[in-house]
Amino acid sequence: MPAAEAFSPPRRIELPLTREKAAPLRAGDRLLLSGVIYTARDAAHRRLDALLDGKQPLPFPLEDACIYYSGPSPAPPGMPIGSAGPTTSYRMDAWAPRLLMLGLRGMIGKGDRSDEVIRAIKWAGAVYLGAIGGAGALLSGCITESEVIAFEDLGTEAIRRLTVKDFPATVAIDSRGGNLYREGRRGYLADRQGGFTP
Repeated sequence: MPAAEAFSPPRRIELPLTREKAAPLRAGDRLLLSGVIYTARDAAHRRLDALLDGKQPLPFPLEDACIYYSGPSPAPPGMPIGSAGPTTSYRMDAWAPRLLMLGLRGMIGKGDRSDEVIRAIKWAGAVYLGAIGGAGALLSGCITESEVIAFEDLGTEAIRRLTVKDFPATVAIDSRGGNLYREGRRGYLADRQGGFTP
């Protein structure tokens, strides 16, 4: 990433995340998201998959939606939510391609994705965003509303509808397949060997 880009201000994105909004985003771009996102981890993804198998309606519209891989802690008094950090995304790799094919446009989590998920991201014109691991309390400050909308029996893994304001995320995999995890690693190794020019 050129040095000038490393210090450019984050881009503000109003959700929902349409294909047109996702298309110009590139791996490494810093974003501030505002609007509605939905939490879902592996237990919720299994249930979404079962609903689709049974041709049942989903608890939220997938088209242009953004799923945050998070299981927030209970809300302290006077707060809409507790700590809400990202979980490891590969746990959702088995279900992500199907959801992307049905219109899901964004996913937020931490860690790299499988080649199958990356192919589905490119096909769907979607993006995968990285959130800061270990900073759940900080991220919860960007959440203004939280409502359980499905699978309440799952507790922390229930699906929640979150309203966020300036929620920070970085484009980890863009709609062309650019991958910050892999490209960043190559740049770091080249720099260590004296071959990287910023």
